[in-house]
Amino acid sequence: MKNYKSPLIGLFMSILLLTVSTNVGAYGQNGHRVVGQIAEWHLTPTTKEAVLGLLSGDLLPEVTTWADEMRSSPDKAWRARGKWHYISLETMDEFKPQDYNGEVKDIYTAIRKSIDVLRDPASPSQQKEFYLRFLTHLIGDLHMPLHVGRAEDRGGNTIKVKFFGREMNLHSLWDTHLIENQNLSFTEFATFININDTKKISNMLNSQPKDWVGETFALRGAVYDIEDGDFSYNYVYKHMPTAKQQLLKAGVRLAGVLNAIFDPEAKPGVNSVKLEK
Repeated sequence: MKNYKSPLIGLFMSILLLTVSTNVGAYGQNGHRVVGQIAEWHLTPTTKEAVLGLLSGDLLPEVTTWADEMRSSPDKAWRARGKWHYISLETMDEFKPQDYNGEVKDIYTAIRKSIDVLRDPASPSQQKEFYLRFLTHLIGDLHMPLHVGRAEDRGGNTIKVKFFGREMNLHSLWDTHLIENQNLSFTEFATFININDTKKISNMLNSQPKDWVGETFALRGAVYDIEDGDFSYNYVYKHMPTAKQQLLKAGVRLAGVLNAIFDPEAKPGVNSVKLEK
């Protein structure tokens, strides 16, 4: 199996925020690791063994940032994969999940493709590792409201705002700065928001990726309502519950998808998602 732990990975991580286009970094590094840590806690033992067996020695929270880190690669194929991280919609009527035919056009079809590869016993292990790493990232991305954003402003990238006096764009506020404002490590953040309430977990898992697109779309109206665009404590108070909710859902659902793929004993709505055919 190809070793994805390149000696350049440390360099990639240190220069990531300078080199990666901000329209693909939902929740930043810390947020993605929160998703991965929560997911790891909700994996069944069978799934955890299978997942770790595919990751070349990496841990689940570690690989959730891989899809962004690899955009620093000189391989031109990574530029084309930028569209895998988002879907642009003006209205939900534009979203046609029934048209999926195996082609990757956006984040929804990238998730479907990743699941297809991982479920196929004939898929080579190297291919499975590639799509597993991508899937851990994409499910986090899909739960960030501006990754189901508007094409005209590139998911909030062209909307200028201030956060505690610091100039940035709306997308970077949501993908990184709102989370970092909590001053928590990813393990602390994950510990604080993780749940073991079976009813709430069941509600999160009784859904499919196509449903998550609609959920995220429904949240973005409040995110796009920026008023004067000069934010501080009131903004954190208003929007942090949504950010925490979406990180938690992403982590639980990532675990639910992986349990559905790798553990035949996993029960839909209890510890797994009932995947689309």
